[in-house]
Amino acid sequence: MNKQTFDQYAEKYDSWFLENKNVLYSEVKLIAKVLENSGEIFSVGCGSGLFEKILRDEFNINVKYGLEPSTDMAGIAQKRGLEIEINTAEKATYQGKKYDTIIYNGSPSYIKDLDQALKRSFDALKPGGKIILVDVPKESSYGMMYNLAYSVGSWNHELTEGVYPRNPYPIELVKGANWRTTSEKIEALTQAGFINLQSAQTLTKHPVYSDNSIEEPIEGYDCGDYVAVYGFKKE
Repeated sequence: MNKQTFDQYAEKYDSWFLENKNVLYSEVKLIAKVLENSGEIFSVGCGSGLFEKILRDEFNINVKYGLEPSTDMAGIAQKRGLEIEINTAEKATYQGKKYDTIIYNGSPSYIKDLDQALKRSFDALKPGGKIILVDVPKESSYGMMYNLAYSVGSWNHELTEGVYPRNPYPIELVKGANWRTTSEKIEALTQAGFINLQSAQTLTKHPVYSDNSIEEPIEGYDCGDYVAVYGFKKE
């Protein structure tokens, strides 16, 4: 993903989530669930820090550190209290520290070399530390909807009519993504050396209806449009 795209659409990114608050809070509740008892947390691709601010203010989960390649996004996140490394996930230094938990929330699809990024994360975790990948799976309703919009180049097309929410994700950000299947992310975590993999999911309704109510997260990855896959570094 070209970081200039996120620089250009930083405010639009935040606005989309704030206009789709039930989707936002369904996702936040999933993140809060998988971050229970996570110790010191580092957020890879933290964007504007919107999720981290909500987690701190409303769920008593304090994410102090983050990484973000977009300088405009990083600037917003810094104003929200995060210490930001402006860098790509493939080149992350993690400020030379070790962490209890590293989370990629919504960022795996915007990382070109996920394998390299996970190698960096593995080295930056303490023994027994947790890695979490959270994203829209390619095989999900949202994933297929996004790929359809990408293939026709717009939300305003006869093939997308009636199949997307009233406030769809900005097409510019859709075009910049490389959606991966859950199986691909599980394989990447396994290859990186993580063990005891688990999963949780939310947004189980069709995208047209997903903003109608806030969902509680459930285990698994077979019906959710937002899925967390997580594992651990051997102690």
